[in-house]
Amino acid sequence: MNFSLVAVVAVALFFDFTNGFHDSANAIATSVSTHALSPRIAVGFAAVLNFAGAFISLKVATTVGKGIVDPNAVTLKIVLAGVVGAIAWNLTTWLLGLPTSSSHALIGGVMGSAIAAHGFGVVNARGLYEKVLLPSLASPFLGLLLAAAIVVAIMWLFKNRGYGRTTRSFRRLQIVSAGFVALTHGTNDAQKTMGVIALALVAAHPTQSFHVPFWVILTCAIAMALGTYSGGWRIIGTLGQRVTHLDPHQGFAAETSTAILLWATAHYGFPVSTTHTISGSVLGAGAAKRISAVRWGLAGNILIAWLVTIPAAGLVAALMQTITRVNGGEAIVLAIAIAVAATAFAAAAGRFRRPSRQRGASAIVARPA
Repeated sequence: MNFSLVAVVAVALFFDFTNGFHDSANAIATSVSTHALSPRIAVGFAAVLNFAGAFISLKVATTVGKGIVDPNAVTLKIVLAGVVGAIAWNLTTWLLGLPTSSSHALIGGVMGSAIAAHGFGVVNARGLYEKVLLPSLASPFLGLLLAAAIVVAIMWLFKNRGYGRTTRSFRRLQIVSAGFVALTHGTNDAQKTMGVIALALVAAHPTQSFHVPFWVILTCAIAMALGTYSGGWRIIGTLGQRVTHLDPHQGFAAETSTAILLWATAHYGFPVSTTHTISGSVLGAGAAKRISAVRWGLAGNILIAWLVTIPAAGLVAALMQTITRVNGGEAIVLAIAIAVAATAFAAAAGRFRRPSRQRGASAIVARPA
């Protein structure tokens, strides 16, 4: 059995797991913060729909596997180093409670590793610009505008209805909109790991054409669902409450805006960041009611984290790729990945178990990851 291939698949599935708990906030933070769903029910609900969403399409997987770097230049060592770089960045931002992009971490990791091995010529610059950078730059702004427009429309349509009745109605509707986000999150994000594993299979068997086997789809769906169910409580607190306070109708608008955009981008094979999209939608939903309701300073910190994700993950991956060149380098990189994960989870365990004196969504931070 090819040790390198087994290592790549194992590490990629672990990345998919970290993607699930890192991005669990994307689907459920607003529903939890408005009390439409309890935290534990929300993560279970999201996990099931993440799993189902992974089977809807393979266009994003094809983009990640074939459209970012030249698949003919990719080796198992490159894929392994790239995924480890993405994991390191994911876990770092998870500990910091920053809702950065797991998608960009993975893309940045694979790019950084490939560049370290072959130089910048291996990158498909047009594919990177048209399918990754441009859609991901547009998605938070489109989310902001669409969510704001939905909030304004709701406020106009329900202006003569009592606040209490409107709140109760939209709290129930949020269950539907949150489910739609979870479904489209599975469609988008699980596919990115599928694309990387399929790329590794081509690297291991050069005569084989690029395709995504059913076992890859199934295992990625399971890993994503398990990660989502484990929760991502620090990030849920950041996105659901610290950026802005949302009423149920605003939460519904943010989730609906996000789901529409994720469905559209998955249809065209754009591996956009679900984190970018929901964050932009949350800002738009909050700002539509009152500009001052949004903590724009925190939003700026999140923006900075977005900007450095691809180069940061790429630099770590480039270092890992350098290590793979020495004798036993792949085993060393695999050990580094295990050590990073163990350290991150150990560091997080104490933080998440400390009781919180705060109320509301901020108390979610005290729950175990």
